Amino acid sequence: MPESTVTDPPFEVRTSRVGGATIVTIVGEIDMANAPEVKGAIDATRDGAERVVVDLSAVTFLDSSALNALVHSQRDLAEHEISFRVVSPADQSVRKVFEITHLTEPLSVVDSLDDALAQ
Repeated sequence: MPESTVTDPPFEVRTSRVGGATIVTIVGEIDMANAPEVKGAIDATRDGAERVVVDLSAVTFLDSSALNALVHSQRDLAEHEISFRVVSPADQSVRKVFEITHLTEPLSVVDSLDDALAQ
C-alpha cells in the first residue's frame, strides 16, 4: 500500500471588501520567500480602507519574516489612520507564535473574522 502524504495547501493571497474593511486572506505557509508578497498585498489595501483585516485562519506556518511583514504593515497603516486586525484562531499553532513573541496585542490579534469586523 502506498504511503499517504499530507500536503500543505498552496500559498495564496486573496483580497475582498466588507463595508469599509478590506480583508486579506492568506492560505498556506508564510516564510521569507513569500512574506514580501503578503506585505505588498496588505500595502495595496490602503486606498479607501478604514480597516484592514489579515485573515490567517488558513495559514499553517509563519516565520519571523512573516511577523516582520505584519508589524511593518501595521505601522504603515497606522500612519494613514487605518486600523489593523489579524485573525488567528486561538486553537491553531500559528496563534502561539503571536503569543510567544508578545505580538497578540500590538497586532490586534483576534479569534475570528466576525471579531475583527465587529471591533
